[in-house]
Amino acid sequence: MKATGIVRRIDDLGRVVIPKEIRRTMRIREGDPLEIFTEKDGELIFKKYSPIGELSDFAAQICDSLRKATDCIAAVCDRDAVIAISGGAKRELLDKPVSPQLSEILEGRSAFRHGSGGSSLPVSPADEHYCLSVAVPVLAEGDVLGGVLFITPRGSAPGTEVEYKLAQAIALFLGKQMEA
Repeated sequence: MKATGIVRRIDDLGRVVIPKEIRRTMRIREGDPLEIFTEKDGELIFKKYSPIGELSDFAAQICDSLRKATDCIAAVCDRDAVIAISGGAKRELLDKPVSPQLSEILEGRSAFRHGSGGSSLPVSPADEHYCLSVAVPVLAEGDVLGGVLFITPRGSAPGTEVEYKLAQAIALFLGKQMEA
């Protein structure tokens, strides 16, 4: 654990303000859920909670199925990182943060499909070998929880209508699972 040197007081309603610099660095937005852990020595630990992260094993199985059906790289991400991937790029993208461009697509609540022209969008700022082919947000009760992605190596042909429709179906399915 890394000390920040920042001290905050609890107000009369039991609230603590997390400094803006830490929220920005940790990509914590207004309304984001935080999980609270306690240690025996009196430590409190706040951890970003990812509802879709709870389904990571299930998401991995979905990615494997999508890979077998399409022979393309399939992934599922939460709002911050890639949580499951199948078909390659695992070392480069699994558990890596999503790019600001992908985050913007998901927050926009609309599906993305890379056309034959234009620039390609990165999946993660840490990787320059792969780009988005298809990205569809997973929505539950009006909230963006993550996305279903098809990924291609840079310079490859964009995704087909089949991949686009599959990503939409899986995103709807995951959203319904999270609401249940």
